[in-house]
Amino acid sequence: MKIKGLKFIDLFAGIGGFHQALSSFGAECIFASEWDKYAAETYYENYHIKPKGDITLIDAKEIPNHDILCAGFPCQAFSISGKQNGFEDSRGTLFFEIERVVKYHKPKILLLENVRNFEKHDGGKTLSTVEKSLKNLGYNVNYEVLNASHYGLPQNRERIYFVCFRKDIYDSKFIFPKPSDKQVALIDFLEFDPINVKKIDRSDIEIYKEVNFDKNLFGTKDLPNKPIQIGKVGKGRQGERIYDPNGHAITLSAYGGGVGSKTGLYKVENVIRKLSPRECARIQGFPESFIINNRQSQAYKQFGNSVAINVLKTILKEIVENIDV
Repeated sequence: MKIKGLKFIDLFAGIGGFHQALSSFGAECIFASEWDKYAAETYYENYHIKPKGDITLIDAKEIPNHDILCAGFPCQAFSISGKQNGFEDSRGTLFFEIERVVKYHKPKILLLENVRNFEKHDGGKTLSTVEKSLKNLGYNVNYEVLNASHYGLPQNRERIYFVCFRKDIYDSKFIFPKPSDKQVALIDFLEFDPINVKKIDRSDIEIYKEVNFDKNLFGTKDLPNKPIQIGKVGKGRQGERIYDPNGHAITLSAYGGGVGSKTGLYKVENVIRKLSPRECARIQGFPESFIINNRQSQAYKQFGNSVAINVLKTILKEIVENIDV
């Protein structure tokens, strides 16, 4: 299936994870919507497209005709770290804004992403509601939970991905790409002594496991594609656990507490520290040319909310190479 030359819209755009993936295949973004002013600022800096604001205030008629609709719609309403109110939460009802736009424009392809818990939320009723809604609009609905750790990024990040085709375009089952399990380690994505990073020097740091690993001696096949916890700060609650960079990072988060909030803590050259914003960008698949928001708290939030670009690229590659339309 040809993606080059297709036009897409980017709803709940954040800082453009979908944009990065689709444009790398030659698709053109013609509209974006993002209500958070700082994320919209970062989006404009990188793509020179000024996102429109709150999608609930935008008439579907004002959105240009497009071939692909992509949306990483807000996940807090379905996240295990939240109250899991789902469609009872105003953020959960934002899915129906997607439904409204799809009903009017009927794009060829829908690409959606949300937290893993979306699949099981409310005993599966939430997923069933979404699936039924999209099928009623004439779409072939496919979904699967994929982990960024299995697609070339050193981050344990499980998300549910939807790939939906208008039935007159493609009405067979879409087979999601198999995990590549490419051996990668966080240590290869780190900056050398970053200056804008939080370092931890406390008396209650406990390292109870050391990882001795030499890639030149053992080879990358021995690298574990998962986080390796080696210690803790304080009581070792969320945000207080220490990991070895020869493994993978924990899931980046836009929220969360603890001294290592949003990125986790890592022992790097005998220093206990968080990840820098640039390191967060790298383990989400953003290129070195990506312009990071100069407000550090916003940068962490934005990368914590982003979609893992490598996973999207692998899905798009599967579409291009295996769907003949």
